[in-house]
Amino acid sequence: LAATIGAGLAVGGVTLQALFRNPLADPGLLGIASGAAVAAGLAICVFAPTPSIAGPWLVPLCAFGGALAVSRLALSVAARAGHYDISLLLLVGIAINAIGGAVLGLLLFVADDTALRDFTFWTLGSLSGATWTGVLPVLAAAVVAGVTQLRAARVLNGFVLGERDAFYLGIDIERAKRQLVLATSLWVGASVAVAGLIGFVGLVVPHLARFVVGPNHRVLLPATALMGATLLTAADLVARTAVLPAELPVGIVTAALGAPLFLWLTLRHFRNGRAT
Repeated sequence: LAATIGAGLAVGGVTLQALFRNPLADPGLLGIASGAAVAAGLAICVFAPTPSIAGPWLVPLCAFGGALAVSRLALSVAARAGHYDISLLLLVGIAINAIGGAVLGLLLFVADDTALRDFTFWTLGSLSGATWTGVLPVLAAAVVAGVTQLRAARVLNGFVLGERDAFYLGIDIERAKRQLVLATSLWVGASVAVAGLIGFVGLVVPHLARFVVGPNHRVLLPATALMGATLLTAADLVARTAVLPAELPVGIVTAALGAPLFLWLTLRHFRNGRAT
């Protein structure tokens, strides 16, 4: 589960960074994680206390549905006369994140102590409940989304040059935008649904992969997936062994590892910029 989720978050990050031509883009940029969090918060704070036929699948199903609904909403709002405006898509994602934060604040205000504790731990991210039953849906989403993203390596190389150059290369840019956003939402949504919010993997790993293998997405995508899987598996190992017999939420570990690493990469980039 750690390997599949780590790969999904990392590949989602590198896909959105190419699509937006923004090195700070990550899967949370479009509001995917925010939509999943709002739906999970509703499930925990409102529906969980009542009997449900979904049982233990209630929160993951709600989170997955919230992630896909938000991604579809962002695409619908950003579509103008058959054209997906990347700048508008980015602004829509920021607005969705802000609205999601307000809704989450309201849910936390009205939640009882048990629901508040459960939701707080969900937002920190955890792989402690990993079972084969939980792995299989994420793995299925990974296969569908991963194949779509790997086949789009040439398309992502074109987007890095800009939409106009990508169009002159013969790329159907509107179809590519829609497919890549939905593929990212599918994989990230399934990951968030099962493990909660895990930060920094989708932001830091693509930069590490570029540092090692370069910017060509034919090599960068599989390298990013491998690094993301390795990083989250290592973070989970630390989370399970650092404070035995307790277990840290893996989101705390990824933030503790990812934030300094991202700062180092940023400083290195600016030093190299001045040197050249």
